[in-house]
Amino acid sequence: MPRTPRIHVVLAFVLSSGMASLHPASGRAAAQCGQSLSGESSPGQGQSGHGSATSAQPATFRPVASSTADIPFNDDDSAEQQLLVLANQSRQQAGLSPLALDSGLSQAARVHAEAMVEAHQLSHQFDGEPGLAQRLAATTRLQLEQEGENVALDYDAARGHQHLMLSPPHRANLLNPAYNVVGLGVLRSGDRLYIVEDFGRALPTYSGTEVKSKIESAVHEARRSAAMPDLQRRDLLTADDAACSMAQADKLGTDPVRKLAQRYTVMTYTSMRPEILPSGTSRALASRGTQTFSIGTCYSRTDTYPTGVYWVVLTLD
Repeated sequence: MPRTPRIHVVLAFVLSSGMASLHPASGRAAAQCGQSLSGESSPGQGQSGHGSATSAQPATFRPVASSTADIPFNDDDSAEQQLLVLANQSRQQAGLSPLALDSGLSQAARVHAEAMVEAHQLSHQFDGEPGLAQRLAATTRLQLEQEGENVALDYDAARGHQHLMLSPPHRANLLNPAYNVVGLGVLRSGDRLYIVEDFGRALPTYSGTEVKSKIESAVHEARRSAAMPDLQRRDLLTADDAACSMAQADKLGTDPVRKLAQRYTVMTYTSMRPEILPSGTSRALASRGTQTFSIGTCYSRTDTYPTGVYWVVLTLD
């Protein structure tokens, strides 16, 4: 009798690598983002609000270049450095780790600041402009688990930071303990500064071997938690190909995966944290009849995961 294919599709949240019934894109954090509008009617008196001040208007966007020097920005380096110092001073006072400045994120922030100058308004996304995750992915190789953005218009960096800290959603971004990197873009227009702060949580970069080693350790831990003996790892030559086929298709169910399921119990999922198994794998891993397992992985950036994710094929036999 032919074997019935068994494919356990585990949709993992990007943040927690947990099981979800939603499309993987739904797992991305809805990071707080907002604007600071200061001194419009009374110099030195700041106003702040969450979201766009006015509806998004079309603007002319320059293509992203390979390096910051290739883009003719009228940026204010001293203001960017001052904002970084002020942000990290505020984080230190709150007992938080400092933010590291990333040149790629700063490039994305400057591109967006230029768009705001051209449109003469603040916005997180103009018509025809990619979303925040896509903008950041275009300029940095960091794997970002979370991202957020502050935009502001003010007279100088010190007052800009002060007004952002007085606004709850902007303050939450600046003092988010999860964030560890930031990109800063400041453009001067007359006596005002257009400010963009792009935040992110950057994850460690692992080789394919390191990813598999972390997944293997997690499998063994799951078996021990279920009071079951360790499984023997026997990697299949086709497992990595199957994982990469999912990455290329930007979905978990592909023909190579279905072919593996004709012989093995197959679990597929996406993860940014290979050391954590999705909860949906626990029952299958606790099976008494299982003796061996294999791991196939492929790291890729896709439309669903702009800054990258690990595509995983876990087979049990």
